[in-house]
Amino acid sequence: MPLSGVMRRLGLGWVGGVAALAFAGLAHGGVTPEQPGTTTLGPPSPSWFIIKNVMGSASVFDAADGEMLGTLSLTPWTPTVSRHGERGEIYAAEVFYARQHDGERTDVLRIYAHETLAPVAEVPIPAKVASLHRHYMALLSGGRYVVVFNMTPAQSVSVVDVVERRFVGEISTPGCANTMAAGERGFLMVCGNGTLQWIGLDEDGEEASRVRSEVFFDVDKDPLLGKPVASGDGWQFMTFEGQVMRASVADGSIVVSDAWSLIGEDDQGWRPGGTQPFTVHDELGLMVVLTHEGEKDTPDEAGTEAWVFHQDGQRRVGKIEFEEPVGAVHVVEGEVPLLLANSGSNVLVYDLATGRLERTIEAGRGGFLLSY
Repeated sequence: MPLSGVMRRLGLGWVGGVAALAFAGLAHGGVTPEQPGTTTLGPPSPSWFIIKNVMGSASVFDAADGEMLGTLSLTPWTPTVSRHGERGEIYAAEVFYARQHDGERTDVLRIYAHETLAPVAEVPIPAKVASLHRHYMALLSGGRYVVVFNMTPAQSVSVVDVVERRFVGEISTPGCANTMAAGERGFLMVCGNGTLQWIGLDEDGEEASRVRSEVFFDVDKDPLLGKPVASGDGWQFMTFEGQVMRASVADGSIVVSDAWSLIGEDDQGWRPGGTQPFTVHDELGLMVVLTHEGEKDTPDEAGTEAWVFHQDGQRRVGKIEFEEPVGAVHVVEGEVPLLLANSGSNVLVYDLATGRLERTIEAGRGGFLLSY
């Protein structure tokens, strides 16, 4: 009987039948199928960074040479990760659906190994995670506790002990959002009445203290951009109109600096904007801000220029003009400080000191640029 007839009698299509016969021939011939290998990462460099793709995975790159080092298989609802260098662990609060985009929902804090970028453990948490922005999750000082912001629409924070791999509990935080590590085992939140809230945990991860700042911005006249940046032992904040202030926690109290303006007399009509509108280089005392010409309520519009400011002097010291709009900026603090600018599917790498474009990295369509 012809081979095709044999396949029809066995119920095999041409492709399946040929594949089955080929595999059988390999098995009888004593050939062992090749197993995929595993590559491990060495010690991280300050020039490493992560770009989180809009629809899922994140990739690790070295800004110094543009090489991709590996991939984290994150869900689309995972906008950020936090890394603990000494333990070699990466943390991500992730949401999973039984049918990919709907069906039964499962939320977990997932733990990845630095060396392989593979998941090694996970802790179930309440299915309330608000995967909205980079500051929905924070690794607190001491490195034992991770806090995750929830919204259902009630607002709360889940606390996870990443050392013992256990869910500690949930803290109600009505009217306040974001989680920004600050102070000893504590985190700041931005509140809807123009204040900051700080919650400190005890050694067991339970709430130990809660304080509020004075009102420091007007929610109606000039609200905050919801994209603060860590700076030293505190956080930098920026308003729609380019007012900059810094907040930190000292002796259980919130300290907010006086505001200063990015916008000079000759800069009227220019505003900050983008998914990551500004970044800070602490050692050099520099702040880089994405700016564009636009109307009042355009905080998400990509930037056509990056302005470089000296923070202590509160003055502009440089400017980079882009050929196409840039949605996010981030600084990596290596021997040669580099500015990363996310434009479409490319990451542009600039020498921060000179403003010179060093290289272009084809990195896919990214949503956020993150420190590694």
